[in-house]
Amino acid sequence: MHLSLIAFGSLAKRSVNLGRGGPPSVYEMREPLLKKAVERTKLKVKPHEDEWKKSGCSIMTDAWSDRKRRSIMNLCLNSKIGTIFLSSKESSDISHTSEMIFEYVDQCIEQVGPENVVQVVTDNASNNMGAAKLLRTKRSTIFWTSCAAHTINIILEGIAKLPRFTKTIEQAKALTIFIYAHHKTLSMMRSYTKREGIVRPGVTRFASSFLSLQSLMEKKAQLRAMFTSSECDECKGKESYNTVMSINFWNGVTSFLTIFAPLVKVLRIADADKKSSMRFLYGELMHAKEDIKSVLNNLSKNYDPILEIIDTKMMDRLDTPLHLMAYLLNPYYHYKDSNLILDQVVSDGVLDCLTVICHGNFDLMDKIMNVELPIYKTKGGVFGKPIVAKGCEVNDEKFDSVYVQFNSRLLNNRKWRKEKDVLLASEASKAQEWIISVLEDEDDEDVNGHEVEDDTSRVSELEEEDFESEEEEQVNENDIDFESDEERVLENYGEEEEDPLVLDYIS
Repeated sequence: MHLSLIAFGSLAKRSVNLGRGGPPSVYEMREPLLKKAVERTKLKVKPHEDEWKKSGCSIMTDAWSDRKRRSIMNLCLNSKIGTIFLSSKESSDISHTSEMIFEYVDQCIEQVGPENVVQVVTDNASNNMGAAKLLRTKRSTIFWTSCAAHTINIILEGIAKLPRFTKTIEQAKALTIFIYAHHKTLSMMRSYTKREGIVRPGVTRFASSFLSLQSLMEKKAQLRAMFTSSECDECKGKESYNTVMSINFWNGVTSFLTIFAPLVKVLRIADADKKSSMRFLYGELMHAKEDIKSVLNNLSKNYDPILEIIDTKMMDRLDTPLHLMAYLLNPYYHYKDSNLILDQVVSDGVLDCLTVICHGNFDLMDKIMNVELPIYKTKGGVFGKPIVAKGCEVNDEKFDSVYVQFNSRLLNNRKWRKEKDVLLASEASKAQEWIISVLEDEDDEDVNGHEVEDDTSRVSELEEEDFESEEEEQVNENDIDFESDEERVLENYGEEEEDPLVLDYIS
């Protein structure tokens, strides 16, 4: 008997066993089934509520627009055991003022219980910052914290706009636009790179730039071989040829990647869903600043503009009392530097944090600072037990191991990184400006009569004052391959090529 007939017979028999029936009625959906679903949900939420009372929770805001352009604001609660949805509000007809945001968040605080809320987390839009001031006035025992990933993205965008980096980006864009705009060069590129693309769409303008420059660097040899081949002699891409063969250009790409890599690592830590990242943010930003200084040969004239952007953007966002307290109590840093508490910035932040947490109870503050903290510092009491002390030994190799374990999903798991990469976008249109453009200065960049489409493109940028996304123009990308970000670990990109002009690049 045919296999499909056997399968159909089995299906028919099972259907009969189910008996006569049909979909639930409107009444059943609205009453008994809905009530059962609510009860099941409450049972699942109960462990979260118990955790809030035990160790507190964070309220997270999420404002977005659906396909019908309706403005919606969600509130979620995060604790040690996970995140749950709390409420949603459509605000299409309401102005998103600081007062409106504050009132909505304040209602949530009342619902959860002010004593159970540690912080409120939002992005850096100006209306959210205004709401933060209102919260501090009414609820001085609750922190208002900026989204770490959003803040770091703003830092990256700001640094990428420095002239020393925009030149490299524009040269690289002109190169990729030339390759992707013509059938012949696109076909040649695919042939030389074994059908791997060179453009990677990112979630922001900076992300597209970083990922695409990274991809270009990885395919440097193939691109040089392509532009020096006999096939390419028929092409008129003189400027693109000069770019690919330029030592200064590739040194610029190397410098871009090595300077930004430390901050991109921090961004990946900040957006890691599986681990709490606050305890690492301040410390890793400090390490990133030192790494950038080292890359720029410790010359203040080279790194000052970059560090100024980092310091300005992270001020009151990633160096809050809560961040500094988490930094101090993180064993990774605490036992590595015995004088950490002596740092003026750290000690001031810790005292400010205790003032909020202890609600002005100076006896409790005194106990924490003068009794419990010294015990923690000397690994006394429970902190001195072998199982605890083993992970906190003052050994660089051990601490590196702790750091690697924390980031194992970021650095070693190909599948997780491919699915969760915070830079990589799922929409190809995010990389439009790396593929199409009006080439006003490259009229001679033509291949066999093919014209470049007269079109413009936009990708999302991060703004602090107005963080609303715009719909992007659509582009036909059916014939374009986009490179995945499967196993690129941002460690280093090799040494720069020797060229006397490269010394002037950073300057």
